[in-house]
Amino acid sequence: MSNPEVVYVSDPKLLACCDAVPILKHRATITHHLIAAYGLLNKVKVLPSVPASEEEIRGFHSEEYVKFLQVAKPDSQELIEDEFGLGFDCPVIDNLWTIVCRVAGASLTAARALTSYQAKIAINWCGGWHHAQRDSASGFCYVNDIVLAVRHLHTKFDKILYIDLDIHHGDGVENAFLFSPKVITLSFHQLEAGFFPGTGEEKDIGLGKGRYCCFNVPYKAGINNKQFLYLFKSILYKLCEVYVPDAVVCQCGADAISGDPIGGANLTSEAFQSCVLQICNINTPTLFLGGGGYDKVNAAKLWTVLTSTLVSSPLSAEIPEHEFFPLYGPSFELEVTAGLRKSENTQKSLDETIQAVHAR
Repeated sequence: MSNPEVVYVSDPKLLACCDAVPILKHRATITHHLIAAYGLLNKVKVLPSVPASEEEIRGFHSEEYVKFLQVAKPDSQELIEDEFGLGFDCPVIDNLWTIVCRVAGASLTAARALTSYQAKIAINWCGGWHHAQRDSASGFCYVNDIVLAVRHLHTKFDKILYIDLDIHHGDGVENAFLFSPKVITLSFHQLEAGFFPGTGEEKDIGLGKGRYCCFNVPYKAGINNKQFLYLFKSILYKLCEVYVPDAVVCQCGADAISGDPIGGANLTSEAFQSCVLQICNINTPTLFLGGGGYDKVNAAKLWTVLTSTLVSSPLSAEIPEHEFFPLYGPSFELEVTAGLRKSENTQKSLDETIQAVHAR
């Protein structure tokens, strides 16, 4: 029986659009099939995505960038290298404008489910493109669906808390709301020399009326579950005591999971599960989004576990047989185990970070 309080946004066109992005090839479909194989689609209300309109995308992105996305073609890649951020990380691909509209539309569809009170929780694992800036693509992100979703949530909810669990700093979202006192941005991320995007220090706290509304919680490579949850628990509840949100948006980037080829953390699904449960305890309308995650099988495992957590439906440890079953060998188990990597974080460094955030 479906849970009327949980909406899950997905449809074949959305999956195809996300699958077409080179770095994410087939990830959306692999994830959706695992969620379906566990029977979780029967426990949520599945909503097809409605593509965003040009007007909606211009709600955040500049007119020049939007016009560029509408006409950019792969055969002109060499001519436009690095224009509007299109280049190595964000290559021009076929049907780029269609993909942008579909990805943005999926998160807007999820946000509308919350503002219309169709659901208390909305999920779009195809969303979470947090690096895109107002006038450029960045870090595999062509459109900032998060900013667009937050803007829509503001039509019904006054104060919004944005939480970013991706291993990379949520710079695009932070920059969008840097001057806003109505959006608190809280980003947990790895920060070291040479690690993308290189922003998100504790001292970055917002500007103008948005001063003290931006929270950055950086950590070093190799962080484990215990350390991550220590940071998370030490900051989330105290923040919510001061700033009581009317709605929450959480980006659950899977690139902080152990073994990710781009990330450098050592987390497992259990850490994310704990965070998600604590976020649900805030008891406000909440939008959960995907994000990074470049070990596609581990990303699928994580978002399946989180879906099950949100509908309170425990899963078997053994992956059920389905179309993509062979990808989960040789163990065919849902669990992602932590690696042997030693954490560069110490109790002292964690406490110093927490103290710096609390001292604001």
